[in-house]
Amino acid sequence: MIASPPLANSTPQLCALLLLPGFSLRAAAGIIEVLQAANELQDEANYRFSCVSPQGGPVRAAAGVSWDAEPFDVQRPWNLLLVLAGECPPCEPAVLQQLRLLDQRGCVLAGVDGGSALLAAAGLLEGQRATADWTLIESLQQAHPGVLWSSMVWEIAGRLSCAGGSASVDLMLTWLTRRHGERLGQELMLALGLERVRGADERQRQRAALAEHMGTGSPKLSEAVALMEANLGEPLPTEEIARLVGVSRRQLERLFKQHLDALPSRYYLELRLDRARRLLQQSSQSILQIGLSCGFSSGPHFSNAYKTRFGHTPRDERSQRAAAWRMPGDS
Repeated sequence: MIASPPLANSTPQLCALLLLPGFSLRAAAGIIEVLQAANELQDEANYRFSCVSPQGGPVRAAAGVSWDAEPFDVQRPWNLLLVLAGECPPCEPAVLQQLRLLDQRGCVLAGVDGGSALLAAAGLLEGQRATADWTLIESLQQAHPGVLWSSMVWEIAGRLSCAGGSASVDLMLTWLTRRHGERLGQELMLALGLERVRGADERQRQRAALAEHMGTGSPKLSEAVALMEANLGEPLPTEEIARLVGVSRRQLERLFKQHLDALPSRYYLELRLDRARRLLQQSSQSILQIGLSCGFSSGPHFSNAYKTRFGHTPRDERSQRAAAWRMPGDS
């Protein structure tokens, strides 16, 4: 278990990292590193942090490593609670009630990566801007339409939220700078070896990279990708896409190869399979329903394409996900 050293210079601020299966080790380590650095750099920054989980005991991270955690005691006077999860975790009623209780007490709540899904399920993000990893945004928009989901690196709008990985560092640096002033922010950047902190107007890298291709590559390419994304359930032939955007098939293939390093058919298939993977991980639809909704003509067709892309079948995907939640403490 990781806990912060005691400090005596100011009123302690109790912080908890609520870890759920599949959380990002990089995100957790980033949060801890920033809080430790703040404690060392400024006397009034006295953040004592603990790693907790709903039942206590080891929690398996996305990388397969297990991280020890205390049982989550909602009766402690937490000042800051960061919920870390991978993808969209199951919404246990007891955990949701604990989040609401802490919110009522004035605890600052933050969702990191899939942790934002729990804050949304608890009704704590309604009408607010929030974010999560960009691969989760589509399913979160469907599940929680009252939340203003964005693809930004982080959001601070009453509650805090950010994508996974290093986005937790940007979020914590921004939050601490707002609390303690610009000087601490600059000192933290120097101490952590950072040249800059990503701002409120910056999109997540994966989505920003695709937007760059779309914006600076070719309007025709943008139109073609938009057509693909709008027709995942009933895929259009490459010739039809080319006709609709007003280019020849050969021209369309050249655009995809030049800007996306893939043929249109391959890129289209990967879009459909990526969506299928998100649905397998985040929805309760049957495997066959998901395959058909992503444009595959039969269960075997879907299974074969999925295994070629990801190295395992859709059924394996579901089984692995279920096992991770049934045995979160196994190493």
